[in-house]
Amino acid sequence: MLAAPEPLLSLRAVSRSFGALKVTDGVSFDLAPGEALGIIGPNGAGKSTLFSLIAGNLRPDAGAVRFAGGDVTADSPMRRCAAGIGRSFQIPQPFGGLSVYENLLVAAQFGGGLRGPQAAVHCLDILERTGLAGVRDQAAGALPLLRRKRLELARALATSPRLLLLDEIAGGLTEAECGELVETIRAIHAGGVAIVWIEHVLHALNAVVQRLIVLSFGRVLMDGHPDDVMASPAVREVYLGIEA
Repeated sequence: MLAAPEPLLSLRAVSRSFGALKVTDGVSFDLAPGEALGIIGPNGAGKSTLFSLIAGNLRPDAGAVRFAGGDVTADSPMRRCAAGIGRSFQIPQPFGGLSVYENLLVAAQFGGGLRGPQAAVHCLDILERTGLAGVRDQAAGALPLLRRKRLELARALATSPRLLLLDEIAGGLTEAECGELVETIRAIHAGGVAIVWIEHVLHALNAVVQRLIVLSFGRVLMDGHPDDVMASPAVREVYLGIEA
């Protein structure tokens, strides 16, 4: 029998408090290479804090974060990015005065370690893949919402991630825009990039992910196949507000 592959990402009893409020409470899970995982939960469940603990923007008070076989618990966001963790933010944060292409070039150089023609070709390819080639020379700060969301995704991709963290990237989009974004994310995942996606737009999330984790008050309430998770009375009560 073949041994199971080593997890790409592994969290063990990760906790984080702000004063007396425990926002992340003993969270543990593994993510396999190339897997697509969705994370859902009501507002205030600790989802974005969990992303910050994975990406290095916050350090845990307890527990450990491992990535690609190494302990990254004490590593900076820059070191984790260089190791292969790319992140988008719920509120797009481009360099507004730079062009779309220049935003990607910064990410490719400082996050992905690429230089010169290699960085340029990489960024042009990502512009095509994310539907931004036609606006490459526009100022990022002048883009409408869908294109700002796409740019947030493209900047994360420009760092050449093995793991892509998506934070509510479908929020605020129309049905048609959401469908376009889902197809882009599906293509990225098909290319071998592992994905952890926080999202409230469940039909978009379930079109991509193979597994769902539900957070409630900073703890893992359930972890399993999307159909099983959404059928759970406990999940319906906590997340959807439906009595079990």
